[in-house]
Amino acid sequence: MNQIPIEPLQSSTFHPIVDQIVAVIPKDTHIYLVGGAVRDAFLSRTSHDLDFILPENALELARKVADHLGAAFYPLDPVRNYGRVILPPTEGNRFVVDFASFQGMSLTEDLLGRDFTVNAMAVGLHQSLQLFDPLRGLSDLKAKRLRACTPDAFKNDPIRILRGIRLAEAFEFQIMPETLGFMRQATPLLQNTSPERIRDELFRILDGSKPATSIRALEYLDVLPLILPELAPLKGLTQPAPHIADAWEHTLDVVQKLQDILLVLSPSYEPDLAASLRMGLISLRLGRFRAQLESHLTTVLNPDRTLKSLLLLAALFHDTGKPATKTTDENGRIRFLDHEQIGAQLASQRIQALQFSNAEVNRLVLIVRQHMRPLHLTQTGQLPSKRAIYRLFRVCGEAGIDVGLLSLADVLATYGSTLPQDLWAHHIEVVRALFEAWWESPSISVSPPQLVNGSDLLTELGLTSGPIIGQLLESIREAQAVGQIQDRNQALRFARDYLEELKDG
Repeated sequence: MNQIPIEPLQSSTFHPIVDQIVAVIPKDTHIYLVGGAVRDAFLSRTSHDLDFILPENALELARKVADHLGAAFYPLDPVRNYGRVILPPTEGNRFVVDFASFQGMSLTEDLLGRDFTVNAMAVGLHQSLQLFDPLRGLSDLKAKRLRACTPDAFKNDPIRILRGIRLAEAFEFQIMPETLGFMRQATPLLQNTSPERIRDELFRILDGSKPATSIRALEYLDVLPLILPELAPLKGLTQPAPHIADAWEHTLDVVQKLQDILLVLSPSYEPDLAASLRMGLISLRLGRFRAQLESHLTTVLNPDRTLKSLLLLAALFHDTGKPATKTTDENGRIRFLDHEQIGAQLASQRIQALQFSNAEVNRLVLIVRQHMRPLHLTQTGQLPSKRAIYRLFRVCGEAGIDVGLLSLADVLATYGSTLPQDLWAHHIEVVRALFEAWWESPSISVSPPQLVNGSDLLTELGLTSGPIIGQLLESIREAQAVGQIQDRNQALRFARDYLEELKDG
């Protein structure tokens, strides 16, 4: 096993904010930086989540630090003496600093109660950065081992099962066999864990570099039936050609392909990924949208979660409606009619149960429900018409970008190595047309300027208020998008003709 080169701790190892915090704390206070920040420091990584522990008075100290730094203070758990300080963003990063009193009678007892040995190291900030490592976490870190602090680590807090999978993926750690056994034994206890904590840890997993690998590991530990039960029926669900895999393997491959696509289209894209013919074509035809995609994917629907992770969750759910809609006709043809509608319902139920915001629920449901739309456009053999583009974005809004990205991954995973190059090139061109419309010509193709309003229609056409006004306005906007209307007079003439057709009909 390759070992990690470990750098010695220096004052400069930590972000300068640590020095600012320590400067506020009296010299006779026994305070320790603990957990992930210490682990990351040994790996020469900067952590933006800092955990400090001390024998007592943690809330009082947290409030003092917040006041000194002009930061927000939150008493997270007054009973356990646990407070949080949130500093204003610097260089795009928000620092979260937690202060807690020892959980136990001593520093050692506190460390023994933590999850993994690599997270059970502490540094005395007023003791010349002295390392306290009672469980040999540094040795495990060097050897890339993930080992539980105690056999009861996961029974005491089952969410650590998800955290362990995330850490193993993020740092390429090997989970020790005994620790895997402890994790599996504690898996049933996850059903007693709050949905909010499951949601947050799940999103951290999806935000990692290998989400599909992590999801497969959760499936191996029998975690998925407890946190995402809608995925279980996909296993072994046969799909017709051109699909090369069952619905479960297809879903995992869509997640991985989507992750690869997002990397290829990121501002710091991966040249090795773009070296493949299919990814190279994405880079060539869609690469000019890197800046817009970066801005889109960093759009905040919730300050604690990324849109990228929500899109990957949509990839997990995009085919969950297939088990309920599977039919086989007399010729043995398998079909999944309207599976996207059922999948959207399942996604809505699950994401609400996990306590997501309304904005996140709406976005996820929209992506799942509309995920087949770009492929249907591709199957016409033509580039999408102005009318088709307008109607897609009328339904999807900016989620049309997410739908386009997901469809690229879906096509790649559906065909695998059998994907015809001409079909792939055409599908990319369809998605490119969507991106162009949204980012380069929105006033023409997506949201034409309003030429008339409801009052104009009431006055000029002698109408009374009612649903017909909305119908007319929408028909005028679509006619603008396809180039039939350019000015106010044409819009009013179009409205009159529309009304005449309704009468004749």
